[in-house]
Formats: sequence, structure tokens, C-alpha cells
Amino acid sequence: MGRNYESIEELRRKKKLLKSEINDLEDLLTFKNTKESLSAFTNGLTDQYLQEKVDDDGDEKVVLRKDVIARQLTSEVKDMFINKQTAVGIASTALGGNVTDSLIKLGITALVGNYAKKNMKSPNWKKKLLGAAMIYLAPIALKYVRKKLEVYQKNKSVSSLEQLI
Repeated sequence: MGRNYESIEELRRKKKLLKSEINDLEDLLTFKNTKESLSAFTNGLTDQYLQEKVDDDGDEKVVLRKDVIARQLTSEVKDMFINKQTAVGIASTALGGNVTDSLIKLGITALVGNYAKKNMKSPNWKKKLLGAAMIYLAPIALKYVRKKLEVYQKNKSVSSLEQLI
């Protein structure tokens, strides 16, 4: 069942590697570095929207980069107005929805992350278990819901194009 080791030194090295890996995962799960944890949970989606800053007390905190959000929002709105002049533009904005999609993803990520962080810091083991479950299950559930919404949106835009024609 187990692996046979050649020497006790090899076993100690393996144990040390496993301990360091567990410590890294614990740091990630306990949000010791919030930006890194959110990046890992969202597969890098939040990286461009978050920035680490040191406040007056010397504490590190994560803040939203409003300039990036505003720039992306204005470019998407501008593209949406340019594309509205043709039926193909209407269909692509109905299918795309990049601004709304990104803002919804960011909002849901923030809500789930904050709630999970709050539960992970709780002394109650049930809340810690709930926080860990949210961290692992929320992305799966959100991907499922997003796929269903994309299928619905696609069907809706196709039917609206058929009505235009």
C-alpha cells in the first residue's frame, strides 16, 4: 500500500516537502494573502481588478482598481454603441456581454470570498467547513449556472435575429 523508502533521510525529505506544501495550501485557504487567494480561486480573473496597498498603520489591504474597471467599462460601452448600428452588432452584444459578465463575476467573487473568509476565521468548526465548501463548490456551481445562462442567451439572440429577418 505504501511506498518503500531507501533511507530514513529520504523519508524525512519527503515529510518536509509535504509539510511545506500543506503550509502553502493553508496560507491560501486562510486568506493570509487575500489577492493571491482570490487569484487562485478565480483562476486569475480578479488579478487585474485588485491591488495590494499598505495603509497608514502598515497593514496590507486589497483594494479595487477603479481605473481599470472604469477603462474597461468605457471601452465596452463605446464598442457597444458602435456595434448597435447593424443586426450583427446587436447579436454580438447580446452574446458577448463582456462588461456585465465581468462585473457580475467580480461581484460574486467578492461576495463569496468575503463570506468564505469570514467563515474560515470563525472558531466554530461548522462555519469553517461551510467556508471551505464554498471555496471549492462555489466556482463549480457558478460555472454550471453560467453555461446554462449562455445557452439561454444564445437561444434568445438567435430567436431575436430570426424575428429581425
